[in-house]
Amino acid sequence: MQHTDRGALKAHWQALIGPDHAELGMTPLWSLLYLFFLFANWANAQGNDWLWWTLLSLIAFLPLYFLQFRLKGRALLACGAMMALLGLLLTPVNPGANTYLIYAAIVLPHAGIAPREIITTIAAVTLLYFIEMSLIGFPQRYVILIAGITFFLATAITLANYFQREKDLRQAELKLSNEEIRRLGALAERERIGRDLHDLLGHTLSLITLKSELAARLFERDAQAAQREIVEVERVARDALAQVRRAVSGIRAAGLAAELASARLLLESGDVRLDYHLDDVGLTPEVETVLALAVREAVTNIQRHARASRATIRLSAQDGVVCLSISDDGRGAVIEPGNGLLGMRERLRGLGGDLSVHSERGKGTRLDMHVPLPGVTAADSRIAPSRSA
Repeated sequence: MQHTDRGALKAHWQALIGPDHAELGMTPLWSLLYLFFLFANWANAQGNDWLWWTLLSLIAFLPLYFLQFRLKGRALLACGAMMALLGLLLTPVNPGANTYLIYAAIVLPHAGIAPREIITTIAAVTLLYFIEMSLIGFPQRYVILIAGITFFLATAITLANYFQREKDLRQAELKLSNEEIRRLGALAERERIGRDLHDLLGHTLSLITLKSELAARLFERDAQAAQREIVEVERVARDALAQVRRAVSGIRAAGLAAELASARLLLESGDVRLDYHLDDVGLTPEVETVLALAVREAVTNIQRHARASRATIRLSAQDGVVCLSISDDGRGAVIEPGNGLLGMRERLRGLGGDLSVHSERGKGTRLDMHVPLPGVTAADSRIAPSRSA
């Protein structure tokens, strides 16, 4: 019950921020802790009413702060300008009002402002703050110090947000590209299946129809000829059934080359370098499907949990056994077998293969898969040559 209450409270605060930014979690609320610096310069505050003016400014600031998460473009810039104005208005009584200037600067990258314009805008606002502090009569050294700190912090935090936003956009684009590759691959596979079935069954079904009609006409005049035609229909139908079964067995649920392309996009979106080397190995559709699904599962785990900077995939064959090794240089740990690994192991065992997992904390993880494949020849190769991504 307690966990339910906490979850409801968290959902309530996230709804306050805005549905489009729920993925931020509680980060916007933690960012409000920086408001502490509004009160850090109390020793340099002017007048006895500085605290009340500061509290009143907070009442005006908080709606602007939460409103920014729902705005875009010029409306967001206007919201940031109002934050900056609030800081400049409070400065005569509280020099810690530069805190509002930093909050105002943070909205710039989310409004689509380029880095050069961001720095120019921050410099202009900081200059206004510097002039205002100088006119109020604060010591020159203090004014230079506090203005320099304001410019440095606002620039550093804002540019960090800008590059994080650009990274998120690239990740979203890569995700869309990955999904598009899968969609196009599925579409191409469906078209291929349609063509294969048409080529296989079109002539055969036409032949069955003609022979069935012929048998029906011969039935009363020549029973033996009709019987021969019916036997021929049965033979053609069995042959067609065998062709369909061979075609279905050739339909691969997943291709290794396509999975490697998807793996590269997925890992690059998380700044993980992928190197892979594939020997010229002829794989049956069943084996290729199992290995492709293993690559998909392993790469997903690397992207989600490994915190790796590099991953490697190796495919080779020796003495009639196909070997697939997938490794990373991530944090490693004792792995609890989940549905992914269990499913991978069961699929391999269904082909007479096996899976071994090697993982050590701080030294990464390696998955080794072995599948027997009698009759492997280089001439039957279905796999592309080695490649580094």
